[in-house]
Amino acid sequence: MTNTTPPHSERRPVAWLNDQFLASSDARAIRMLAEYLEPLSHFRRERVRDTVVFFGSARIHDGQGPLARYYDDARTLARLLTEWSQSLPDGTHQFVVCSGGGPGIMEAANRGAFEMGAPTPGLNITLPHEQRANPYVTPSLSFKFHYFAIRKMHFMMRAKALVAFPGGFGTLDELFEVITLVQTQKAKPVPIILFGKDYWKRLINLDVLVEDGTISPKDLDLIQYTDDPEEAWQMIRKFYDLPEA
Repeated sequence: MTNTTPPHSERRPVAWLNDQFLASSDARAIRMLAEYLEPLSHFRRERVRDTVVFFGSARIHDGQGPLARYYDDARTLARLLTEWSQSLPDGTHQFVVCSGGGPGIMEAANRGAFEMGAPTPGLNITLPHEQRANPYVTPSLSFKFHYFAIRKMHFMMRAKALVAFPGGFGTLDELFEVITLVQTQKAKPVPIILFGKDYWKRLINLDVLVEDGTISPKDLDLIQYTDDPEEAWQMIRKFYDLPEA
């Protein structure tokens, strides 16, 4: 005899409440979109119009090791930028100091802005060895990403300048992504400042690229070098013809 009893209908949540689906490979595009939209809403709410992005090693600490002075320099530069931003009359946050949100140079940048009483975002990322947000990141502007690509997009979306301090593979990855975007006109020109002349000159010989014809001589003009926080700030001021604070 044929069974005419209908099968049990499983109660399932709607798709956007289905954690199992959202964690699946089929929903990767949704997760990427969420990583794009969620920080965007916070930046708008906090009225952060644009940023100066600090890149650099997570392994450079305050008062520790041969590169420790770069921690102090990043902190000082962040304070200079923030002092100018706070002098603006309309209350909109411009030239907001932004970092990758972790320790080292990232912490120094956020710390300098924090000490001036300003909001300072941190765009952290999940790593095999857990990287925690440093304590100076503004809580409402503290983000953690899974996708490097979306994180990089947020770095560049509102960046008015990039300052790269000595760092490792991650810093190099972020730096050359920015250089490439500006060179290919996928992003607007911004000051790209390499802080620590000796470090960067020893690490990267960009003249070889010109000599062998893989870049144009004018491409070297995309980058500036300095060892001084005040000079770095003046490079940014000159690029945008900004008034004194």
